[in-house]
Amino acid sequence: MGNGQGKPVDFTGDVSLNHFRLLRVVGRGAFGKVRIVERRDTNLSFALKYIRKDEVVRSESVRNIIRERRMLEHVNHPFICNLRYSFQDIEYMYLVVDLMTGGDLRFHISRKTFTEEAVRFWIAELGCALRYIHGQNIIHRDVKPDNVLLDADGHVHLTDFNVASDIIPGKVLTSKSGTLAYLAPEVYAGKGYDVRADWWSLGVLFYECIYNKRPFEGNSEKSLGEQIQSANPKYPVTQPPVSLGCLYAIGAALDPVPSKRMGHTWESFINNDFFRVLDFDLLEQKRIEPVFVPSSDKTNFDATYDLEELLLEEAPLEARARRQKPRERLKEDATEKEIKEDNLYRTIETDFRPFDYTIAAYKKITEASRRISDDPQHEPASPEQGEQSGQALTTDEAAPAPAMNGQSHDQSQSSTVSSPTAASESTQRPAGRPVPPPLPTAYQTEYVSRSSRTGGNRVTSPTGGVQVTLDGGGSWSELARQDATLPTDANAAGEAKGEGSSGMFGFLRSKKGRNNSPRPKERGVLGKEGARIVIG
Repeated sequence: MGNGQGKPVDFTGDVSLNHFRLLRVVGRGAFGKVRIVERRDTNLSFALKYIRKDEVVRSESVRNIIRERRMLEHVNHPFICNLRYSFQDIEYMYLVVDLMTGGDLRFHISRKTFTEEAVRFWIAELGCALRYIHGQNIIHRDVKPDNVLLDADGHVHLTDFNVASDIIPGKVLTSKSGTLAYLAPEVYAGKGYDVRADWWSLGVLFYECIYNKRPFEGNSEKSLGEQIQSANPKYPVTQPPVSLGCLYAIGAALDPVPSKRMGHTWESFINNDFFRVLDFDLLEQKRIEPVFVPSSDKTNFDATYDLEELLLEEAPLEARARRQKPRERLKEDATEKEIKEDNLYRTIETDFRPFDYTIAAYKKITEASRRISDDPQHEPASPEQGEQSGQALTTDEAAPAPAMNGQSHDQSQSSTVSSPTAASESTQRPAGRPVPPPLPTAYQTEYVSRSSRTGGNRVTSPTGGVQVTLDGGGSWSELARQDATLPTDANAAGEAKGEGSSGMFGFLRSKKGRNNSPRPKERGVLGKEGARIVIG
């Protein structure tokens, strides 16, 4: 696959499809699919998003794709699915990004119900991602569970910048772009919106992760828009109940007034009672252990994508390495439509530029070194200064960390990209070409216990849950003593229910062939979808 003619692959040239082994299909977008790929020279694994040119031209979405590729080149953050390569051929445009083997959030919340602690962790990490892209003057405009990917360790990553837009401080956007159910009231109002619309979308996602349903579900675009603009979502009474702290946080995120909405300032987010228990500095460094970790024993993707590729595609991607016919030249008697389409194809050919993160990182490092050597008065910056500088090198551009047993340290990091062996680097990478730096290595590999952090006390509440008291000034669960707050992990829930067969997983004991104890509950999971039962 990927080298149908059997010719040797030239890894010194521009990146192409021949540089990758094509593995299984794991996702599908509006104009193409996503599949796992592996670099032939380094054995690094990535996700390949391939986009049909004819579909993009037909829908006049060329500008969106080119804008997405340009934005991804300039962003790099622990909670974003970062770009590694881009290239094109006659029929397709390709974006190669970090591989996330944990599946998307939609996959998980449609199958399981999660604890408040797990949801809080996801929303906090996504909040960090939004703060970063907004600081880069980018608004995402399509924050939803489908566009949130989990890595193997359980960290979330924002992806799909297809409808994202540049923003100019002081100016507003007016176009209705994104998914209707997640659009903010000000987007429907049509009078202009800014980055605070992303925080509304995050609030809808927040609600959906707790209740396994969206807060607004109209039968038409008009009725949906009316519901969203009224901003009066229902908060069902459930068993187990949702804590007041969580309800207040959802309500703050779904505030119809942008200037009052949670997230309108960073402080309004991190100082919210529900999120204040987290240390956001440690969180953004990935030094806090995720609550929910996707299973490594089974796939976290929909298997039907692979079947569609095999059964429904007239020419599966495996055939792309064969010689492709060049696009026909425009005829002299071409119609206006054909001329317009030809111009769009030319735009793709010139503006969808190739990108290689190894070369980009190498150039940035050498440019920084040159500036330092040219400035005799330069003083080395402290790590804190480096983080604040807009020109600071990202973790992916740092010098490679020493390898252990022929492998890099990224097995303990959040990225799921496998590392090349020392042998593959030394024998297959040509001289003079920069060695690809390992994916994030700057973060500490040891998680910090949240119970040891200063600034709060963790005690068992009267109802058997966890109460977090902040700075000795009371707790957000004080008002919810009548509610059963959620346990810190699923094991505690099992102990609270006792050993009787009436527990959440008690039915497993009555199944034939199960003489042993039932399977332990997953951390951060209440149970299957619908485990938080609506009772009023």
